[in-house]
Amino acid sequence: MSDGNIKKISVIGGGPGGLYFSLLTKKRCPDIEIDVYEQNQPGDTFGFGVVFSDETLDGYRDADEKSYDMIRAGFAHWSDIVIEHKDERIVIGGNGFAGCSRVTLLQQMHERCAELGVNLHFGEMIDASKVRERFKDSDIIVAADGINSPIRDANKQAFGMKTDLRPNHFVWLGSKCPLDAFTFFFRETEHGHFCAHTYQYENGQNGEVMSTWVVETTAECWEASGFADMGEQECADTLEAIFKDDLKGHPFITNRSLWRNFPKITCDKWDVDNIVMIGDNKATAHWSIGSGTKLAMDCAIGLSDAVVENPSDTKAVFAQYEDVRRTPVEIVQHNAQVSLVWFENMASHWRKSPYEFAFSVMTRAKSVTWDNLQMRDAGFMQKVEADYYDLYKNQTGIDVAATKPTPMFTPYKLRGMTLVNRVVMAPMAQYCADNGLPNDWHFTHYTARAVGGTGLIFTEMTCPTPDARITDGCTGIWNDEQTQKWQHIVGYIHETTDSKICMQLGHAGRKGSTKTPADGMDLPKDEGNWPLYSASPIPYMDDISDTPNEISKAQMDAVKDSFVAAVKRADTAGFDMIEFHAAHGYLFASFLSPLTNTRMDEFGGAVENRLKFPLDVFKAMRAAWPDAKPMSVRISACDWAEGGITETDVVAIAKAFKDAGVDIVHVSSGETVKWQKPAFGRMWQTPLSELVRREADVPTIAVGAITLPEQINTIIAAGRADLCALARPHLNTPFFTRQAAGHYGTQNQNWPSQLHSGQFQLFREAEKANEKGLELAQKARPNRRHYQRAKVGV
Repeated sequence: MSDGNIKKISVIGGGPGGLYFSLLTKKRCPDIEIDVYEQNQPGDTFGFGVVFSDETLDGYRDADEKSYDMIRAGFAHWSDIVIEHKDERIVIGGNGFAGCSRVTLLQQMHERCAELGVNLHFGEMIDASKVRERFKDSDIIVAADGINSPIRDANKQAFGMKTDLRPNHFVWLGSKCPLDAFTFFFRETEHGHFCAHTYQYENGQNGEVMSTWVVETTAECWEASGFADMGEQECADTLEAIFKDDLKGHPFITNRSLWRNFPKITCDKWDVDNIVMIGDNKATAHWSIGSGTKLAMDCAIGLSDAVVENPSDTKAVFAQYEDVRRTPVEIVQHNAQVSLVWFENMASHWRKSPYEFAFSVMTRAKSVTWDNLQMRDAGFMQKVEADYYDLYKNQTGIDVAATKPTPMFTPYKLRGMTLVNRVVMAPMAQYCADNGLPNDWHFTHYTARAVGGTGLIFTEMTCPTPDARITDGCTGIWNDEQTQKWQHIVGYIHETTDSKICMQLGHAGRKGSTKTPADGMDLPKDEGNWPLYSASPIPYMDDISDTPNEISKAQMDAVKDSFVAAVKRADTAGFDMIEFHAAHGYLFASFLSPLTNTRMDEFGGAVENRLKFPLDVFKAMRAAWPDAKPMSVRISACDWAEGGITETDVVAIAKAFKDAGVDIVHVSSGETVKWQKPAFGRMWQTPLSELVRREADVPTIAVGAITLPEQINTIIAAGRADLCALARPHLNTPFFTRQAAGHYGTQNQNWPSQLHSGQFQLFREAEKANEKGLELAQKARPNRRHYQRAKVGV
């Protein structure tokens, strides 16, 4: 390794990522010696085509216009996505993609690298165990050796590599079948369902075209179809028969077309010593939302920028590279994970109507929303919306097709309670009660959001006894004075608005007897502490939190009695609904998670045993609560920690509460253990809601970074939840729901007479804002290069 400025870089792997990094860096730092070592020969490649979006191509043009110009000549362009489902062809326009041959892409990069002075070495097998010794004179060693990276595997522990091998099987194939769009072909067979992800990527010799076909199926269908006993060609022939109508007489072409399972790979670190990784060796993103090529090239730009901006500090290079690229990579990975799960559950989506199915496909990864699709293809969205209203009428008998309120503003019924829209104000602790009494702040907090049009309002977690509270500032409902205060709030909401209000009842368990967050989040009180109880004697924070007692059967019975009494008081106060809080590591959640329940008696072990106490309390509450009024349960559907609750457990829990009389499941996650590592992001818990709704066949409330009306419409229309709960947006904007009604021009919501003049102005200004927003969005869209449109109809 040299002193001073970076002088020599060795790149191991001649794929698009390694080559692109090399040419970008050499162009801007011509004095750096850059060598690329590739084990294959220049004309060798595996796979067929790669695909890029318009947004991606604009970035590559900005990074190096000459290589962009060299590559784009071979692009096949299209602007549509087509979904073929049950022999119906649905076209969604306004997207913009380009495909090109992987061979062509590599050849053009070879040419550009050679032009700039990058040294290319082919047929070079690099021994990963001796990479440091062989390249000891290199300042930086770039591992660009792909998903099966020997260099990463040789340093697996140092990189902190983790692999999640997904259950679906997939195979890459080619064909000379022409395609006029990025097309999803869905086919049902006697053994299960298949999807072919397809796109045309170049015009071949003699006017022929080439297209990529990535076919995937579930593990059960793959096994039942007998693929395990077939060779490469036999598999291709079998798939050819399944997709014969879609291939239009063209055969499949193989190129090491072997069935595989997709590995989700993550690494805690991207560099070790002077070795740094780019591409899908460090992080894979499922090809259903984009290619590994894009991920590698995007990271190549980030690493090259870091080298250019830190010419004498390798550590700074690596720090900047990871700082700039890790969050975008993790976002792509998370969206890709959500997308791949959709395809793992093809069978459950199959029963959807054609346009509900197509909308679900298009919005599966959360980046595409109701408003976004409206801008891309208004005609498609008109059909999606009409389809939703037809389904809604069939399910409820209510016809809203003429008024078109959007899914967000369709009424929703739970037992005898009807909500005027699907917007929920999530429970948010205010930590300002005195001896459990709600005060003027609480009155304003809840009633303001009701006047703001929210369909359903949740109270903060309210406790049935003083020692069930999290802090001294938490609300309670264990005496008549508290009941009367709640009755005042509920009465005002009912008298002045159409909103409904739900009391969330919970017990803090091991997370109780703490200071309010302003004085120290989760820290034990300095004095006046009360005894803590939990499923097992495990403190929330080691060496900080008090260790709870393992709750006894007699204490369980006392807790149950207190919740029954609280339910009766809530009914007296006039609440429309009760929620049983069994999430976030509190008392009942501590029984449900194996991380907090290590009991050896009848309440520990299998999920059925862990359910016993929470279910017993819920059943007693349900029996004490009027039959016409609904009840919900809030659960943590993921602990975000190793050894935590499983998807199988979650489904079993939801089914058990459904059988016990729950009407809707409020699907949250985490807060079970302090060392959790959640995958935060927009609508980040919605996939968990969809899991529960799909597998337990029970209505759900989605919650977690839902911030926009278009997200609510997307979630409801795609069948991922029945209601959407928002917390912070309601803190910031009490009139969130009324503003959304103005945005969509929805006229089916009642407005208090005192607000009528404001209502008129809101709708008028919203219409102007929408027109201006659309104009700006269209101007900001990437350069559209694609003129080929898909044919409508079969």
